[in-house]
Amino acid sequence: MSVLELGPSRSLYYEHDPSASGKPTFVFVNALTGSVAAWQAELGPALRDAGFGTLAWNFRGQADSAYAADDTLDEATITADLMRLLEEVSPDRPILTGLSIGGLYAANAYLRGSNAAALVFMNTLRKSGTHLNWINEAVTRLAKIGGGQLMMDANLPHLAGPAFLEKMRANALPDEAAYQGLEESDPIYQLLSQARGADWDIAYEKLDLPVLSLTGKCDRVFYNQANVAELMGRMPNVREVVFDDIGHLIPMEDAGRTAEALIAFAETL
Repeated sequence: MSVLELGPSRSLYYEHDPSASGKPTFVFVNALTGSVAAWQAELGPALRDAGFGTLAWNFRGQADSAYAADDTLDEATITADLMRLLEEVSPDRPILTGLSIGGLYAANAYLRGSNAAALVFMNTLRKSGTHLNWINEAVTRLAKIGGGQLMMDANLPHLAGPAFLEKMRANALPDEAAYQGLEESDPIYQLLSQARGADWDIAYEKLDLPVLSLTGKCDRVFYNQANVAELMGRMPNVREVVFDDIGHLIPMEDAGRTAEALIAFAETL
C-alpha cells in the first residue's frame, strides 16, 4: 500500500504487487464509482497466484486518494494521473485493464505515449449519442438526489446478472432515510459529472497492441452488440470473450472466469 504524491492535497493511493516470475503486470483502472477493493477481493489474488503482477489504484477523490477543491476530475486529468503512476511505478510489461470508462482512460494512456504490453476492455466499448448522454445525465442526477445508494438501487437490476443481484439484494432498497444526496463539491459527484464530457470516439485503429474485450451480456444499460462489433472491427489485433450470464461488473460478478480469461490472454503475449 503506497501513495504517489502529486502536489498539495493531491495524491494517488495504489497497491503494487510485482511479478516474481517475469510475467506481465495487470494494471487495473477503476470505473467512476470503483475502488481497489473491487479488484483486490478475488481477481487480484487469483492473478498473483498464477504468477502475474498487479497494480491497483484509486482516482483522485476515490478512497484514500487526495483531491484538491480546484481540481478537474475529467478524462484528461485521470488519464494523465494514470500515465504518471505508470512512469513512477514502472510495472513489468503492463496490461492496462479497465472496467467501464476505465477502459477509455487505459486506451488514452497508451495512445498518449504510455508503455503497455496489451490492453483489456471490460464492458467499455460504446458510442456517444442520445442513449449514452441520457444515461450519464440521469446517473448524475440520481447521485445528487440520493447518493450512491439510489444509483445502485435504480441501476443495478439493469447492469448485473441474476446471481450477482441475488447476492446484492440484502444491501438494496433500504429505508428512504438512507438516501443521502451528494453535494456538487463531492469528488464522486464531480467524477460522475465531468465524465459526461468524455470523448468516446478515440483512434481505435491506432491501438496496435493486443487487445482483449470482455463482454457481459446482462449489461442492459451500456451494452449494444452492433456498436461493440463495429468498434472491435476498427482495432487491428483484438479478441473477445463473452459472458452470457453476467453483466457490467465483470470482475466482481465472476472473478474466477474473469481470471481465467485474463490469464489465457496474457499467456499469448
